[in-house]
Amino acid sequence: MKVIRYMVLFGGFIIAAMALGFMFQIPFVTQLWPWPDGRYSYLFIGSILAAVSAAALWIGWTGELGALPAGSLNIFVIALTTSMYFFKLALVDGRSELFVFGIVSSLIALTSAGAFLWSRKIPLRESLPTPAFVKVSFGIFVAALILAGGALLLRVQIFPWTLNPDSSVIFGCIFLGDAFYFLYGLLRPQWNNACGQLLSFLAYDLVLIVPFIGLFPSVKPGYMVNLIVYTAVLLYSAVVAVYYLFIHPPTRLRFKS
Repeated sequence: MKVIRYMVLFGGFIIAAMALGFMFQIPFVTQLWPWPDGRYSYLFIGSILAAVSAAALWIGWTGELGALPAGSLNIFVIALTTSMYFFKLALVDGRSELFVFGIVSSLIALTSAGAFLWSRKIPLRESLPTPAFVKVSFGIFVAALILAGGALLLRVQIFPWTLNPDSSVIFGCIFLGDAFYFLYGLLRPQWNNACGQLLSFLAYDLVLIVPFIGLFPSVKPGYMVNLIVYTAVLLYSAVVAVYYLFIHPPTRLRFKS
């Protein structure tokens, strides 16, 4: 198990480095994205990678491998749905350069499915039940992510900037995967099974909150409502995460390895 733990920890650092690459638009990192995109889309990708790295680093540091299934399920859903879209673009729309992205996504889906089935057998350490307010919040997150993910798949402009239509579909797949992430924590309501989700959401929030607040003076009038709603969600989730991770005594993180 120590080898798995160190692999998860190492993976967390690698993903964190990639997150920084997208956040600061480092060319050799952004070139990993299948098509050119804009500043805020790269920032969003960085926030998602930061969320993944936060959970991985927590699991690797604490050794709580019983929390792996939720993250594995999240990645499986994202990889499976994006692979389907990449294959559609490559085989139906004639964009053959994207075939390799479909292959890579398929391999990630298979790997994460295996990780999910394997890690489900690992028991969680004894922990408190998930606080009631966190469970309610997870229910809200699941509903919001499904609705937003569905809208993005349909290429409805719900972000506070104009999305590349292909990126809209990929982001929709990400939101649907995230919905399963929180749903798993909701259906298995132990604190050690919810901590990773809150850490992930907090990392996501911290990447986006300041740039989104800075976007208010220049946002296009038609996107102002989108920006207000999105920023409100970021602030709400950040408050919930900060309170239960760092203030609430029974659930406060102590980072014991």
